[in-house]
Amino acid sequence: MSRGFSGTDRRRRLEEMETENYDVLIVGGGITGAGIALDARTRGMKTALIEMQDFAAGTSSRSTKLVHGGLRYLKQLEVKMVAEVGKERAVVYENGPHVTTPEWMLLPFYEGGTFGAFTTSIGLRLYDFLAGVKREERRRMLSREAALRKEPLLRKQGLKGGGYYVEYRTDDARLTIEVAKRAAEAGANAVNYAMAEELLYENGKLIGAVARDRIGGGAYRIRARRIVNATGPWVDGLRELDRSRHGKTLRLTKGVHLVFDGARFPLRQAIYFDTPDGRMVFAIPRDGKTYVGTTDTDYAGDPAHPRIEAEDRDYMLAACNGMFPELKLAGEDVESGWAGLRPLVYEEGKAPSEVSRRDEIFVSPSGMITIAGGKLTGYRKMAETVVDLLDRELRKEGAGPFAPCATRTLSISGGDVGGSARFSTYAFRKAEKGVRLGLEPETAIRLAKRYGSNVEAVYGRLEPSARLGKKHGLPADVGAMLLYAIEEEMAVHPADFLIRRTGALFFDIAWVRRFKEGALGFMAEYMGYGEERIQEYAARLDAELEAASGRKIP
Repeated sequence: MSRGFSGTDRRRRLEEMETENYDVLIVGGGITGAGIALDARTRGMKTALIEMQDFAAGTSSRSTKLVHGGLRYLKQLEVKMVAEVGKERAVVYENGPHVTTPEWMLLPFYEGGTFGAFTTSIGLRLYDFLAGVKREERRRMLSREAALRKEPLLRKQGLKGGGYYVEYRTDDARLTIEVAKRAAEAGANAVNYAMAEELLYENGKLIGAVARDRIGGGAYRIRARRIVNATGPWVDGLRELDRSRHGKTLRLTKGVHLVFDGARFPLRQAIYFDTPDGRMVFAIPRDGKTYVGTTDTDYAGDPAHPRIEAEDRDYMLAACNGMFPELKLAGEDVESGWAGLRPLVYEEGKAPSEVSRRDEIFVSPSGMITIAGGKLTGYRKMAETVVDLLDRELRKEGAGPFAPCATRTLSISGGDVGGSARFSTYAFRKAEKGVRLGLEPETAIRLAKRYGSNVEAVYGRLEPSARLGKKHGLPADVGAMLLYAIEEEMAVHPADFLIRRTGALFFDIAWVRRFKEGALGFMAEYMGYGEERIQEYAARLDAELEAASGRKIP
């Protein structure tokens, strides 16, 4: 049964959850939880998912925004992981080309640096082989002059040349939301802002959870044969609630990214470079901006609110000025940024950058299945492994039979565009329709590329959103996107729209400042916010703006 995915429909969904007996209840609505929900439901399992914040609000909207093959893990001899995630990135791209795109990456090497021409060439060749890279995307080696033609901003002193290879850039939050939407379209019941505050047992076995609605209030008892803990940085907290936090535990590390306007940091070419302390950093042009990251430091604060500290900013600025010395970047040049957490499985005696990114699965005595660690790129394969385990466990109890995994070739929501090879043509054709509907060409192509095969549903809201949009000072495209986010992407707060449905807080913070009051007014009227909630959401938006920009909101 296909379900809608509206932010106005949350209470009904929670009430419905109370009346069902699910095969699996997934706690956690990041990319891992969304992937498990999609796999489980498409195999025929009755599936529910609850997320205590918004979908992708944690790690899954605060990554380096690359679906990459893990070249750096060759240095740690994690050959199997490179092979697995390298192959998976092609699957992620093919199933959702509107949220993932190839990005040629330049890896410069310098006299006395970590990499040389020989090691770079061998490493990239091995990477191509392990990751199953298609012929047209295999590595090339560049001379010093060719590397500088690709990126004139590179430090010239000591430059010997570079390796040139393909990574895949993504919108991590939209990837997560599109996976969750496809799971809902297949019949999964998923709700954001619903927190698992209590676990339910029968004869020592876990049989469900009590979900607290953090928007409308109320508690809902949800029963399921199996509970999957996919809560990322909160994995150990749920294990504590289950009294099963023993053995291996999490180690949280923080990664910080900074964003600069393209006029101040006019990077032409994505760069992957090593720092004097042996770390690897990305600098990537995107939509008129350049973003750089990431740090890797241990973190012991609130998992919901990691922040960019002065030392994080200074470290990244020093890294940038070391590789691009002509720019002389300073703190005031930072336009926005974000801090995210990596929920890694603890390994004794290792520095943060050395800890493996491999995923691990734990099964507690009560039957709770926990998935920890892992990378964005490997989300689909991680989900397949978890659901394979669910399949075996449920069959022991006479449930099923269930279908085999189908997600390797299943497009995510918005991905029904005829495959990656046809996406550009598809987007151009849909953009032409947008222009006929009155949109500017640049706006129409942006919408077509962002929403893929769902762009028709956005266009269909140009007229229905017009009255409210005009009343609250929103252009036609913004009103249509906002109404679509509410009705089809379960946006509840203005921050859901301005951060995770659009990515604007990180990559167009001026756009957020321009439209935040209009978006709040539109949502307040459409969704019936009271004055207290309007004030709460306005304060939350200001806090998010301050955290992203590092500047007080006047």
